Amino acid sequence: MSDLSVALPKTIHADTVRKKRRRIRTREDWVMDTVVTIVMIIVIIMTVYPFYYITIQAFNNGMDSTLGGVYFYPRRPTLDNFITLLSDASWGHALLVSIARTVLGTFLGVLVTSAVAYALSFENILFRGIYYKIYIFTMYFGGGIIPFYAVIRTLGLINTFWVYVIPGMLGVYYMLILVNFFQSIPKSLYESAWLDGAGDISVFFRIALPLSKASLATVALFYAVGQWNSWMDSVYYVTKPELRPMAYMMMQIVNKFASAEAVTNAQTMGYAASAMESTTTSLQMAAMVTGVVPILMVYPFLQKYFVKGVMIGSVKG
Repeated sequence: MSDLSVALPKTIHADTVRKKRRRIRTREDWVMDTVVTIVMIIVIIMTVYPFYYITIQAFNNGMDSTLGGVYFYPRRPTLDNFITLLSDASWGHALLVSIARTVLGTFLGVLVTSAVAYALSFENILFRGIYYKIYIFTMYFGGGIIPFYAVIRTLGLINTFWVYVIPGMLGVYYMLILVNFFQSIPKSLYESAWLDGAGDISVFFRIALPLSKASLATVALFYAVGQWNSWMDSVYYVTKPELRPMAYMMMQIVNKFASAEAVTNAQTMGYAASAMESTTTSLQMAAMVTGVVPILMVYPFLQKYFVKGVMIGSVKG
């Protein structure tokens, strides 16, 4: 009790000193905090406002937007831009293609990448150094579009849905993140499972993957965003209209509606010329919002894993 009675006053005194130091703020501190706050507010406005402006333009009457003055809220709120955009049946089909390639591509990408990373995380694997050098080589050098197109054609993937999924199932950068994480898992867990009769596949699915949720969620987010926003592969390797993803449709509508013959192009793409409540700009804004919203809906569920997963993969090397 005597030691406790002596220690308590010292602790209280130390806390009091700390609080007094926190209260003592010089003029330079106030000036610096004010400057930092102002700069951060400006950065936030410059970062957030373009997205906010696109949103209010998408939900505002297109003809009314041409008059100007729509900066902070929709002056004439409407859903006509989205209705006009999605009235074309090809947009609905393109949305399904984008969802399918995002879900399937993310699942297979995470599965294949994590399997390769798990194998390379063991230092006693045969030819491990050679595998590493080959993978790293592919990160810096590529054969180009024409040789890659020849490979895709040889595999019979041209004008098929699988051209969106199979070529991107292994991301070397994501593999390196997962290798570093798998190496941080104590090998004693694997050894105990092997002694109990578990095979490598069982250890991979029952021990390695459940312990790496943060890294897997981070890699899954990267794969999902990449698949959802990808449109160049549909330009090079797909000619069938029914296989076009939504990202390609967005680029098409932005490019065509930017031309002088906006009404003519709208008619050829299936949009009613009489629906003049929507303009070229408002339809572009609606297309952008339609493409961004699904990713924004998924991100909050993976946000808590994002920073942790990236840090795990970058600290150890």
